[in-house]
Amino acid sequence: MRLGVQLPTSGALAGPANIARVAKEAERLGYDSVWTYERLLRPMAEISMFGAPPARIPETYRLTYEPLETLSYVAGMTETVKLGTSVIDALLHPPIVLARRFATLDQLSGGRVIAGLGQGWMPQEFEAANVPMKRMGAGMDEVVAAMRACWGPDPAEYQGRFYKIEASEVNPKPVQQPIPVLFGSTTPAGIARAARIADGFNPIAFSPEQLTETVATFRRLATEAGRDAAALTVVARANVPLTDDPIGEGRPFLGGSPEQVAEDVARLEGSGVDEILVASIRQTDIDLELRLLDRLRKAVDSSA
Repeated sequence: MRLGVQLPTSGALAGPANIARVAKEAERLGYDSVWTYERLLRPMAEISMFGAPPARIPETYRLTYEPLETLSYVAGMTETVKLGTSVIDALLHPPIVLARRFATLDQLSGGRVIAGLGQGWMPQEFEAANVPMKRMGAGMDEVVAAMRACWGPDPAEYQGRFYKIEASEVNPKPVQQPIPVLFGSTTPAGIARAARIADGFNPIAFSPEQLTETVATFRRLATEAGRDAAALTVVARANVPLTDDPIGEGRPFLGGSPEQVAEDVARLEGSGVDEILVASIRQTDIDLELRLLDRLRKAVDSSA
């Protein structure tokens, strides 16, 4: 099982020194990828998140480093680790601009980019980007199609309902042809869209049953769409704590001590999950975080 780690781009540990340290240590320890994500702003207003009662969104979002600039910084100090976004809210960006930014990073990193995309969900971010939320859905199909057109041979062009790119030279082109696009989604429509047009899927792992069922649905829908489901990549995101000591009753799936997490990872062999993204850097002690990542890599390797 491949392992990735979220860089400390938000929260108490966020900052250039810690981002650099985690990226270099992750590569040294044998992690396969490092990841960033996007948050444009933290509204002062209370918001209902995914059906929960209205509240301020978590304080960790008060400071969030921009994802692609961060990965460009990391690209210059690493050599082999993949550079992923989990996720960038694609609808908040003109597709030609986003395509060129990803292509530039792919060139600077020697072809190591994974373009993890989502639709976004926060009304304040759509408003700030001057994009109507009604673009969700069909607009996502067009963003990906337009980006792939930009990555393809010149003259690149695209004509859709929401976006138009006149036949033009659009460069640089990425090293990878094309850059792999993963969709992050938890809704049935989003899973179906990923199965239909994406190169992979980036679900959140809530439980072994939920994750296994979601991945099976994704791969079944891809097959029904006439695609080679086995060629598509699934990177499951674990938004749970990684702790020094074991967690007892109520331990979240893929959370707890490195040894407990390794047991959960072993259970996923044969489930259709290709990689686990450890998105749990929430401590205030960077040395402890790195020790835990070391223990986790060793524990997963020993249980393989």
